Amino acid sequence: MNSEAMGTPSKPRPPGVVEAVEEIMRIYRSLPPRPSIEEVEAAMAVIRTADSEEEARIAEIGKIQKPPDVPEELFLVLQEVRNNLILLQGQEQRREAMTVVELDKRFQVFDELIQRASELVSSEEGGGVCEEKEFKADFNVEVPRIGRSLSLVKEETDEKGEQDVSHVLVHSSSKSQVPSANGDTKKLSLIQVASLIETSAKKGIGILDLQGKLMDQIEWLPNSLGKLQDVVELNLSENRIMALPTSIGSLRSLKKLDIHSNQLINLPDSFGELSNLVDLDLHANRLKSLPSTFGNLTSLANLDLSSNQLSVLPETIGNLTNLRSLNVETNELEELPYTIGSCTALVELRLDFNHLKALPEAVGKLECLEILILHYNRVKSLPTTMASLSKLKELDVSFNELESIPESLCFATSLVKLDVGRNFADLTALPRSIGNLEMLEELDISSNQIRTLPDSFRLLSKLRVFNADETPLEVPPRHVVKLGAQAVVQYMADLVSGRTANVEQARRPRGFWFWLCSLCTTSEEE
Repeated sequence: MNSEAMGTPSKPRPPGVVEAVEEIMRIYRSLPPRPSIEEVEAAMAVIRTADSEEEARIAEIGKIQKPPDVPEELFLVLQEVRNNLILLQGQEQRREAMTVVELDKRFQVFDELIQRASELVSSEEGGGVCEEKEFKADFNVEVPRIGRSLSLVKEETDEKGEQDVSHVLVHSSSKSQVPSANGDTKKLSLIQVASLIETSAKKGIGILDLQGKLMDQIEWLPNSLGKLQDVVELNLSENRIMALPTSIGSLRSLKKLDIHSNQLINLPDSFGELSNLVDLDLHANRLKSLPSTFGNLTSLANLDLSSNQLSVLPETIGNLTNLRSLNVETNELEELPYTIGSCTALVELRLDFNHLKALPEAVGKLECLEILILHYNRVKSLPTTMASLSKLKELDVSFNELESIPESLCFATSLVKLDVGRNFADLTALPRSIGNLEMLEELDISSNQIRTLPDSFRLLSKLRVFNADETPLEVPPRHVVKLGAQAVVQYMADLVSGRTANVEQARRPRGFWFWLCSLCTTSEEE
């Protein structure tokens, strides 16, 4: 009968063994925090993305042609300098991720050593099952792991945004806040962003806000971004991102995406796979073109492309039939695609600060359009089809080269605000039927060459703001204009009324006394 069956106490451990075990555990407890599983996955994602980005950028450099006035050898040196810069930047981007991976590998070695120590001591003691279990318990040490703070994450199902805390043994992780570089909790490093993505993806986060939260060195996001399958709103604005990963097309639940104020040069073709996207803000980037797949964003309702470097819009933009607001101000557009007429849900169209010389006739198909802003372009004339814009309330074509305003515009009878000011020497008259715009409240004709207002001006009974500064108006005279909009309307009404009275008097039948006076005048002359 063995000692376990008889209940006899186990054999005491040799002092040397006890000291060895204690030292092993003391060393183990003194180790720095172990990277979390999410952090290790994030680090691997960063390394993979850095490798692919590095390869792509080096390939782009290889496509650069040598200028004819640069010697061959000097050009080769320049190319090598460019390549080495990319390699250096890649190394910097991978540094933190590599540290995490190497640290985790080192902990794996410690795990194996602990296991070996446990097995060795158990075999040496040979004291049975009870003794083995008792001794192995000494190795059950809780090892802290670096966790991820979700203070930037707003989870729909958890108002506090807190994570569950698990206190288990070596191979599991307890969650804790991760310190940012240099103690700055407001800015995230690339590895922290990647880890946040991993954690958010596993928790099914619906809203992720990284506005202004990335370190300035971060120019791209890891491919693991595509794991955010449940994200509905994503804010990446006010950072320094130059490129989006192709995996962004996997965010099929995404409805709102804000990437304004970054340094994006282009968008991946996969961007067109965001089929549920409703709101997209890309303003204040460096975009020069949009992918043809952009037209696949058929759920899009609000699109802001302002303050970029776009010279054209893709023809496929006509596929955006649910688009209600389009802002492309402050770009380099010289024309709009004819397909813009297919965006029949458009309510607001902002085209100011471009190089447009004309609008396509298809604009007349935008029957829901209420606001059309065109100032600071080179437009010489407006399409006659604008007569169909029955809901148009505001039209601004100031600071252009308008030579005339089509009479057909006066059929857009919902106009409340019309600005045709500062077309300088080009615009010399208003349309004769401007009085049809009975809803007009504000009219700006400043800095033009208009000298006379049309007679129908008297019908603008709702006009309350009239600006004619630096315009050489003769009818009405300047002192009347200074009295305000309704004074001008009344002056024109009186002018037309007086003119009509004179005409009627001239046409009135002449009686006996007129005949007699004319006879007397004739006799005197003889």
